[in-house]
Amino acid sequence: MTDLIKDLSELRLSYQKGELREDQVNAHPHEQFLNWFNQALEAQLHEPYAMSLATTNAQGRPHVRTVLLRGATEVGYDFYTNYDSQKGLDLAENPYAEILFYWQEQERQIRISGRVEKISEEESTAYYHKRPHDSQIAAHISTPQSGIIASREELQKRFEDLQNQVGEQDQLAKPEFWGGYRLQPDYYEFWQGRPNRLHDRLVYENINGIWKLQRLMP
Repeated sequence: MTDLIKDLSELRLSYQKGELREDQVNAHPHEQFLNWFNQALEAQLHEPYAMSLATTNAQGRPHVRTVLLRGATEVGYDFYTNYDSQKGLDLAENPYAEILFYWQEQERQIRISGRVEKISEEESTAYYHKRPHDSQIAAHISTPQSGIIASREELQKRFEDLQNQVGEQDQLAKPEFWGGYRLQPDYYEFWQGRPNRLHDRLVYENINGIWKLQRLMP
């Protein structure tokens, strides 16, 4: 077994780039999310809309993966996938999930948790047809998502066969097994790295329809 090159216990950084105080944040967590998200966009961070999505199945076994945020409103945060994927199967059994944005360059992260529901077929179809043509093809042939396939060559052949079949037609029909989900938040945590591991952590929790702001210990 190969040893680690370095002693990981000696690897650390000191966070110095900002602070997060109660008198600096918006009263509504979605507005605070937009404030930070737009700053990440303006700073041209690499894919600031990439987020970790954590789901669990009925047995409580967790699964985490990176997906892309494709809509953000006060109502919720949208992402798209194959309904038969692991995340789709998890959400059918346990409709609660959490998303995490981590912006290393700004020493910030945001956790958002809540109930997840499918978005409308009309919204899913509209987004599907915004995708590049080859991405539409990929959605058709990548099923069941996370299913076992014999080789990369077989996957590529499936893709090329459908690509040749449909040609350059502008739109393919959205697959019935593919669409969007919306996480409807009831909890946010905004984290700003600080020196000496005394990080700032402000949370918003929805209690009877009212957002309550509190500070957590680091």
